[in-house]
Amino acid sequence: MKKQLLILAMILLHAISFAQEQKTIPSVSLKTVDGKQVNTGSLGIKGPIIITFWASWCPTCKREMGTLNELYPDWKEETGVTIVAVSVDDEKTKNNVPTLVDANGWEFMVLMDSNSDFKRAMGVSNTPHTFLINENGEVVYSRNNYAPGDEDLLYEALLKLKK
Repeated sequence: MKKQLLILAMILLHAISFAQEQKTIPSVSLKTVDGKQVNTGSLGIKGPIIITFWASWCPTCKREMGTLNELYPDWKEETGVTIVAVSVDDEKTKNNVPTLVDANGWEFMVLMDSNSDFKRAMGVSNTPHTFLINENGEVVYSRNNYAPGDEDLLYEALLKLKK
């Protein structure tokens, strides 16, 4: 029991320290699936941004991405949100990403983080990991992993930004 409480306390401390330290999106140079260079610190996006870290080999990630893809048109219209999906596929699996994006018809921006530079800069330890960024570039919501229904919590956090 003590060990479980200690682990929980460590996780909470990590989350709190990340929230306190991480005020804005770090600047990292990544590429889109079609090879264009993008700087994460200056995406040029107006309004809130959902950044989700995922991998092509992660079934949970693909479930979340499918759900976000279904909700994206309505969320974009209602809140002006932009979704940016960041693939952490490495050199061995990164070639699967464009095929997966095309096959699923994902309409959001997909960036490639093959060296995990942005993943490390954002304090992500495993996928999927989703962040909501406000118009000032500040992280206002963070969730690790995905279970059906988590999108409702993300949507609630998104609606709070409209107020």
